Amino acid sequence: MLRQSLLQLSVSTAGEGFDDITEALNRQIAASGLQLGTATIACLHTSCSLTVNENADPRVLVDLAAYLRALVPQDGVRSLSGLGERRAWVHDEEGPDDMPAHIRTALTCTSLSLPFQSGRLLLGTWQAVYLWEHRTLPHQRRLSLHLVGE
Repeated sequence: MLRQSLLQLSVSTAGEGFDDITEALNRQIAASGLQLGTATIACLHTSCSLTVNENADPRVLVDLAAYLRALVPQDGVRSLSGLGERRAWVHDEEGPDDMPAHIRTALTCTSLSLPFQSGRLLLGTWQAVYLWEHRTLPHQRRLSLHLVGE
């Protein structure tokens, strides 16, 4: 018989970068008693995101962060052609890193739907689930974890 569980997970970030949340998610799944099903993980914020990516070589995460910083610079926007003047972000009440964080979130994922089996996420050998913090300063982030399974 299918059952469901709705949980929240809190993650403390150290500022911009990646936090591997795979084991924290696995602990929540195991505690639910469900063995087989689907986990939907949703980030309850507009300035961080979620990604499934490589966990073997940390340089992958370094390159991902560098690419997104180059795509969405902290100091404003200009034409994608690179021509013209840079215009500062209009939304800056929460600091100069807030608007770039919102754009980075819009370009990435704020939710994931992943299978689990034997009470653990079903991931590839070199995969992990990361919370990707886009703000400069540390934050306390909340995730919703909706489990459906048996």
